[in-house]
Amino acid sequence: MSRASLKMIQRKVQRQALPQVTHFNFPESSLSDWTAQHVSNFSSKQLSDRVRYRSKRMILDIIGVGLIGSTTSFSKTIQHFAETTDRISDKEPALIWGTSNKRTRPGMAAFINGSNCHSMDFDDTWHPATHPSSPILPALFALADFLPEQYKPSLEDILVAFNCGVQIQGVLLRCSLQSNNIPNRLHPPAIVGVMGSAAASANLLGLEPKKCLHALSIAASFAGAPMANAGTLAKPLHAGKSARCGLEAAFLADQGIEGNERILDMESGFGAFFTDYDPSTFFQELQTSENLILHHQDIAIKSYPCHLGMHWAIEASLHVRKQIVDLYGNMDASFVKSIEIFAPKSKYINRPVPSCEHEARHSFQFTTNSALIDGKVSPETFVFGNIEKERKELFTLLQKTTIVHRADNKPCFDTMYVEVTVTLQNGEKFSARCLEPNGHWRKPLTDKSLKKKFLANSRLLPEHQQTKIIKLVSKMSSCDSTDGLLELLRTNI
Repeated sequence: MSRASLKMIQRKVQRQALPQVTHFNFPESSLSDWTAQHVSNFSSKQLSDRVRYRSKRMILDIIGVGLIGSTTSFSKTIQHFAETTDRISDKEPALIWGTSNKRTRPGMAAFINGSNCHSMDFDDTWHPATHPSSPILPALFALADFLPEQYKPSLEDILVAFNCGVQIQGVLLRCSLQSNNIPNRLHPPAIVGVMGSAAASANLLGLEPKKCLHALSIAASFAGAPMANAGTLAKPLHAGKSARCGLEAAFLADQGIEGNERILDMESGFGAFFTDYDPSTFFQELQTSENLILHHQDIAIKSYPCHLGMHWAIEASLHVRKQIVDLYGNMDASFVKSIEIFAPKSKYINRPVPSCEHEARHSFQFTTNSALIDGKVSPETFVFGNIEKERKELFTLLQKTTIVHRADNKPCFDTMYVEVTVTLQNGEKFSARCLEPNGHWRKPLTDKSLKKKFLANSRLLPEHQQTKIIKLVSKMSSCDSTDGLLELLRTNI
């Protein structure tokens, strides 16, 4: 254990003995100062019962998503990468989820587990658009693994730090009207995700406000990734790099590395990522509310392993399929004349004939027609090679599909809709419109559905381990060490 690490632990213990600050004096001009104080002083007292409930659901979901992500060929590739560039053995501190006991250094563990969480695009989504959980929880679990046994954080400590990271992401996104739309230039988890990871890690380490500020400033230098990599194997790395870089930004700040102390206030600071960035807008909002953003707005927990926009298309398609099957008894691709998808305009999710599973997860055409043919969309939907040869019915429908953009249908997860119209060879038309899919923040998954998703995604674990994970996450108690939960993420206990 290094001297610096011991200093971090000492500060955390000292902070726990101090009265927790639950109200803040809002500075006149510096979002950076306010945010640093907010991160350093963030405590369990700020978590309403609603916030606790919602964030526990997010944590259970992202654990399951990370576990199924660990079974992919993508995960095997990045683990092999780690073996050649880093150290992986059962002697290293931080667990790679879903393995028997493969361990590596905390930064690399956060990278691998964070990437796994986004590998199937099955992780939660918020509004303004980002994937908040995948950059945060892997960083916190890697940090918890790294700390010596006598200083392990409790599960409540994890819950507090997790919410701190989620809140910071929301703070920054709400400073830009551009962020309300489906992104077309930069991928939000690679921008606000790294800031959330840094905030959560700094909070868990108990860093003082000044060091929290520098952690955020350093993290800003690690932020950013182009949307051009959506639909490729590089996109999951955005969550992984944010988890890793946020964690390492907190470590670097504690070692004395400093950045610009007004990083969140400047056009050339965090404002470089959003051309309409305005920190004053969030001060105005904060002064009218004592609660966290998550208290007022739930999260979208996905029912299907693909881009959130696809969920509207899938559910509209399932309704159309039911109409056709109820009348004709089956869904025959050869009897379809044309398919129209009325969807918001967004280039990276308009993919007429995707060539790989990652493009397919970002294709209105692929997901719509898969739902029409199969009556469902699952992880297996995206396992394919050559669509023309292996999915002939699907390929037939793709040739008959067009996307229509209406002026009233803006690319925003909060207001968009998708309508699917199927015209048969005999001229009959069947249509359905989805205004908000199941799992949307205005239509949350039931606890039963969330548990079902977790059990399906974590099926590589024995049933008794799944049950224990559900029980521990449902409490996130100050009496339970993180160690117990992390042990359950191994496959051979």
